[in-house]
Amino acid sequence: MQNRMMITGAGSGLGREIALRWAREGWNLALSDVNEAGLAETLKMVRAAGGDGFTLRCDVRDYSQLTAFAQACEEKFGGIDIVVNNAGVASGGFFDELTLEDWDWQIAINLMGVVKGCKAFLPLVQKSKGKIVNIASMAALMQAPGMSNYNVAKAGVVALSESLLVELKPEGVDVHVVCPSFFQTNLMDSYRGPTPNMKAQIAKLLEASPITAADIANLIHEGIAKGTFMILPHDEGRMAWQIKQQNPQAIYDEMTNLTVKKRSKAKAL
Repeated sequence: MQNRMMITGAGSGLGREIALRWAREGWNLALSDVNEAGLAETLKMVRAAGGDGFTLRCDVRDYSQLTAFAQACEEKFGGIDIVVNNAGVASGGFFDELTLEDWDWQIAINLMGVVKGCKAFLPLVQKSKGKIVNIASMAALMQAPGMSNYNVAKAGVVALSESLLVELKPEGVDVHVVCPSFFQTNLMDSYRGPTPNMKAQIAKLLEASPITAADIANLIHEGIAKGTFMILPHDEGRMAWQIKQQNPQAIYDEMTNLTVKKRSKAKAL
């Protein structure tokens, strides 16, 4: 039976909830994060929920750490069935304010971290005819103002997932990409950006969301079971994506209005 899953960014938030969702079905979980205390806590919760596994500190910017993680999965589990590239960081700021360092940091973790995770674990999923699950964001599809580096990194994750979908399908490897909107998470702990008030605006949206990380994990579980490639967990996200496909200009106009609002809020503070 296929029951081995690896998750990056498993020390908190969505990564932890994905681990717990599969733990309830008795899966073996390989958990990684840069936050070792959070990882230890997740493993404890996984065991209490009926799963088991191991943890390994891993910075997704470092390919050698990811290949070591893949090797550990092979040694301890004899392989892997589902790869979840979830590790990510938040950032914001208008393009004219973002530095190139802000861009490098964002792309290195949110895009290249996923590329490296796919690359390091590809031989294992090819062998098991398993699944790759990449966590992107509605930001990949909607491109809200004041977060261009985040939008670009997440759009790259969608494009990568689409590429892998068609390349790996003939080999029997399934690929999924998840694009959640705002949900209750601790993502802001990692926030980096030039405008402090933008952090406050995003934090407010996260807190106001009626949907939790556990809800998203359930919807990911359902989406994978149905074989859905692009998993859009939020109703409003699905609606917005539908509108954009039919009438992109309507979304661009909406985002332009949002820019004006965000800029005037920034000036007021």
